[in-house]
Amino acid sequence: MEKRRFALIGTGNRGTTMWGKDLLAGWREHVDLTAIVEKNSLRGERARNMIGSNAPLYDNIDSMLTEQKPDLAIVCTPDHTHDDIIVRALESGIDVITEKPMTTSIEKIRRILDAEKRTGRRVDVSFNYRYAPTAAKIKELLNAGEIGRVTSVDFHWYLNTKHGADYFRRWHAYTENSGSLFVHKATHHFDLLNWYLDSDPESVTSFADLQNYGRKGPFRGPRCKLCPHTQECDYYLDLEADPFLDQLYEDPSEIDGYFRDGCVFREDIDIPDTMVVSLRYRNNVHVSYSLNTFQPIEGHHLAFNGTKGRIELRQYEAQPWEEPKQDTIQLIRNFPNGREAVERIVVPHFTGGHYGGDDRMRNMIFKPDMEDRLAQRAGTRAGAMSVLCGIAALTSSRTGKVVDIAELMPELANDGSPNSLRTPR
Repeated sequence: MEKRRFALIGTGNRGTTMWGKDLLAGWREHVDLTAIVEKNSLRGERARNMIGSNAPLYDNIDSMLTEQKPDLAIVCTPDHTHDDIIVRALESGIDVITEKPMTTSIEKIRRILDAEKRTGRRVDVSFNYRYAPTAAKIKELLNAGEIGRVTSVDFHWYLNTKHGADYFRRWHAYTENSGSLFVHKATHHFDLLNWYLDSDPESVTSFADLQNYGRKGPFRGPRCKLCPHTQECDYYLDLEADPFLDQLYEDPSEIDGYFRDGCVFREDIDIPDTMVVSLRYRNNVHVSYSLNTFQPIEGHHLAFNGTKGRIELRQYEAQPWEEPKQDTIQLIRNFPNGREAVERIVVPHFTGGHYGGDDRMRNMIFKPDMEDRLAQRAGTRAGAMSVLCGIAALTSSRTGKVVDIAELMPELANDGSPNSLRTPR
């Protein structure tokens, strides 16, 4: 079997682990790492050692493409840089896998879609949540019509003070870099909704605010390592206590000035930390969604309300009690006489990131002849539509107006896809 020769572009946490060390460890018979691209030479060198590779290092994509001629580029750089890298790779004649979100703006979406169409190459977007065992089971139940026609969805995502705060320490804390968490984080959740419901969102309205981080903080410092408030700050991060992060970011920060332990209370942070969204879908499903970034728990609550019943899930990821080693989906069916029958479906957690979702996604992309019966493999249209949801939500939160997806990008909303806005009601 011929291996796919891939170039890893960006050596942050996700690139070094998910698409570096872990990919080679589990899929070495299918892939070969031929080059690593990283502007920060010290971070690149340390990442290469962590990955366990002797692939050549480059500080720019053009030299790498010219000299190595890989079959595939895997993009793990900050969100706002994705479009330049994706387009350059496609135009060189190779396929691309990009971390989510695919990009951060409407014009960047257009660039990527145009380049993919012109070159005939393929872009995969790494929506690994689609592959998590619980998500796959819910999709099966919905496809089977177990609760009839879905009428509404309640979807609420909770980030705890460890995970949520991390976005405000890093480059994600600025809209120009990440598009806000409406784009960077919620792209996963909007994509799940689009995939679960097999429809496009039609209109979006939202409220959002910065209520805990940034200028709302009680004090601030230059960074955690140099802060005089380490003893009183609930968000103090000791990089030295995490050898992986310390090696990957501390010494390399002397080259590019990027600190992994930035103060979560920086006054120039401009993304919200508390978000609620209402979405109406083309198939007339109404969705209530929220994202909270400083909770004492980690996980999400998801419920589908249908004409014949309800599917509900409370997934526990981290909390101040023992973490369940499985998820329980409640399938609640309606009966004409008012009685309800409850079926509890246990879905065990599996090894690998996202309870096995990461492994299943890599299998789908790299192993030959994998059957995609749930349409889990995501391309540019899925990537674009989830980003548009985030852009619409951020726009609505700032203008107070309902945002129509079709007005943001008419060519995508009316592209003839089976679930597009051109499809009659």
